[in-house]
Amino acid sequence: MAGSIAHREHRPASFYWLALVFGLFVLFLYGPVITIFILSFQGPEGGLTFPMRGVSLHWFAALRDGVGDIDIWAAFGRSVKLALAATVLTVLFSVSAGLAFRRRFRGDTAVFYVSVASLIMPSIIVSLGIGLTFRLLDTLIKYLANEWGFQSFADGWTTSMGLFTSALGAHLTWTLPFGLLVMFAVFNRFNSAYEEAARDLGASPWQSFRHVVLPIIGPSVIGVGMFGFTLSWDEIARTSQAIGDQNTLPLELQGLTTSVTTPVIYALGTLTTLMSLAVMIGGLLIVGSIAKRRKIAR
Repeated sequence: MAGSIAHREHRPASFYWLALVFGLFVLFLYGPVITIFILSFQGPEGGLTFPMRGVSLHWFAALRDGVGDIDIWAAFGRSVKLALAATVLTVLFSVSAGLAFRRRFRGDTAVFYVSVASLIMPSIIVSLGIGLTFRLLDTLIKYLANEWGFQSFADGWTTSMGLFTSALGAHLTWTLPFGLLVMFAVFNRFNSAYEEAARDLGASPWQSFRHVVLPIIGPSVIGVGMFGFTLSWDEIARTSQAIGDQNTLPLELQGLTTSVTTPVIYALGTLTTLMSLAVMIGGLLIVGSIAKRRKIAR
């Protein structure tokens, strides 16, 4: 015991240097977030920099009335809806693809690389490409409407770009590859003997998936959902050219940085960060609950 304690007390100098580097990295990573969090509690006379002028919830209360001409809460609602839609589709497609890729098929390698290729593409290029595609689609729709005699429809048509069309597609190019990589890794080490045992006992493929496979991969599915929501929630670059005429909250927040000169922008940033943390904590609680149930079942 004494020897082990002495061993822990005499660490090499490299340990402290590496600890210092890690500490600086953590400070660099979370320092701006902590700074914004602190400054969001400025008093009514506070500014965008230190020193703080009092401590209050004034700027959080100011958010209730919106920021300038921007309806923050409408943008907040759009971001939540878009993130939830991206989460659901990311989970469904990722789990389905993970199941499909358990067996080799012709062209599976090409399909895999095409699926994750958007990760290495510049986000703004992806957004521009999606926006251009939908603009061409709008032109085609108007042309066909004119050709088929639907002149009034063509005159009233604005755009097919929107929250659940182009914007959702843009977000899926970012969230889906992460979900696919997670599920491929999960199913790569999944023991199929559990499914075989269930089928030997008379379970159908759906019963085998629902009662055997899904409980085992459940924590990973929750993780994919967390990835999907958080990545979609704060996405800017891929949304910027593909959103249509209604902005999401991150885009509104980006626009406010050039026009708002009060800590209300910090209060908004704090709320968006807390939203992401709430989703992460909720996901971890669900994973913990699943692990606890599995332990009790054993």
